[in-house]
Amino acid sequence: MRQILQNTIPYDVRSPRALPGIQPTTLENWLHQDDAFSGQMQRREELLFDHRDDVLALDPQAEPAARELLELVLAQVYPSAEETVVRPDGAMVSIDYSQPLDTLCRLVQEDFCILQKRGDEHVLTGAILCFPASWRLAEKFMRPLIDIHVPVESYDDSIAKRVQRLFDGIQPGRPLWRFNALWYEDPELFQPRSVHAPREVRDRQKNSYLRSERQTMLRLPRTNAVVFSIHTYVLAAHAVAEMENPA
Repeated sequence: MRQILQNTIPYDVRSPRALPGIQPTTLENWLHQDDAFSGQMQRREELLFDHRDDVLALDPQAEPAARELLELVLAQVYPSAEETVVRPDGAMVSIDYSQPLDTLCRLVQEDFCILQKRGDEHVLTGAILCFPASWRLAEKFMRPLIDIHVPVESYDDSIAKRVQRLFDGIQPGRPLWRFNALWYEDPELFQPRSVHAPREVRDRQKNSYLRSERQTMLRLPRTNAVVFSIHTYVLAAHAVAEMENPA
């Protein structure tokens, strides 16, 4: 399997914030494009074709939110697009509102999770998740926030309540973001893992890879759904060392 790596990360992973670690951002800075665009987009196409049931799920009641999300991504990234999009790598993508998550998968590097309020909690009602970091979409689909994060260490009941209040307070046009950073032995982007077989957390090693997710939260104004987007960065240890100690 080929390696798809970035050379830099546009934030300082050495300065993590205490959970939930949220900061404000803007719509203009909502979605990112980086030096791994071509490789990541090709991998997304492969995964959508070969592992569709593992990377895509959509509850029928979430279809309007998925279409609204597609409209917003097009407006932000491809504002002149009508029926087709020409990506920066030259690939042409047909815009299909009947399959909004398929189209989103082929447009940008981000994965997207759609969460909608059901009772007192936000529930994962749709997702295109090509690059899972040690979790399975099938195990989290149609589950509330607290179940989605279990068994993440340090995500206790107090933090769960704070995160639910945070989701309740997200305003249209005012996205929020956070990041994580973990060391992996394998740079593969598609790393699903069952909750029943958690990954062993490892420290930095000479031949390891830093995997960091830039996660954003955005409320859709029409359907009121919250979109949780994930931009995945994977850097070799030597690239991280160069960032930490520039010449």
